[in-house]
Amino acid sequence: MTILFTLSDNDDLVSCIASQLNAKVGRINHRLFPDGETYLQVLDDVAEQDIIIVNDLHQPNSKTVELILLSHTLKSLGAVSVGLVAPYLAYMRQDKVFHPGEGISSHYYAQLLSDHFDWLVTVDPHLHRIDSLSDIYHIPAHTLHATVPVANWIVQNVEKPLLIGPDSESEQWVKAIGQHANIDFEVLTKVRHGDHDVEVSVPNIEAYLNHTPVLVDDIISTGRTMIETANHLEKAGLKAPVCVAVHAVFAPNAIEQMTASHIGRVVSANSIVHDSNAIDLSELIADFIKSHYSS
Repeated sequence: MTILFTLSDNDDLVSCIASQLNAKVGRINHRLFPDGETYLQVLDDVAEQDIIIVNDLHQPNSKTVELILLSHTLKSLGAVSVGLVAPYLAYMRQDKVFHPGEGISSHYYAQLLSDHFDWLVTVDPHLHRIDSLSDIYHIPAHTLHATVPVANWIVQNVEKPLLIGPDSESEQWVKAIGQHANIDFEVLTKVRHGDHDVEVSVPNIEAYLNHTPVLVDDIISTGRTMIETANHLEKAGLKAPVCVAVHAVFAPNAIEQMTASHIGRVVSANSIVHDSNAIDLSELIADFIKSHYSS
């Protein structure tokens, strides 16, 4: 039998995944001692069972310690294997030495998780200078892409959508969604006239004045890129866009600043629990587990 556990507030996602896997959701007595140390008590028999911990790694420092403690506790109780589903994977930003004295934390964190789990699954990690998770993880580490659930949500919820890529780096992302859902997409072109004078144009704008722009990104943190792009779209005469993110990181006040600008709606996938969650990743994750790790 497969048993799923979580230590974060991903309860709804865990329940949906468990239902699709016909798996059990495990119970944990989880609290903090007065000095901040974690107490864990597994309340289910896990001997000879395959265990999956589903836990986002947003705000990762305290979560990581607790996950390592839980993994070792489960193995001490006889679990056959302990895999980690981290819908949002932390410590992917620092993937090179940018300044003297720095370390490459993405590599160190990969080593840490690899030492304590048997396999890893995540959704759209920030792979910039790293080609594959297998380059830094020494356990099976799998990357899933939210292209299909994002595309399906757009088709079902946005009238006459037009995917907008804010720059050339986003073209591959919006192209994949557009091709899957048969949605038109355009990538903004920028002409720089000076340090503070940038002209942004929307190709074929006349054909899309009655469409709803949809800005898509893997992560929304400060939201500044989407706010600036929305302002350019407003100047071009387009409707207020819908902003879609896989990971709702959101710096303090970011969502308030976005909704106060020329943005119609902000939605995210449920990799990180947030009020903007509207796109469910449970089927994407469950289907992968069924084909690789479900017993």
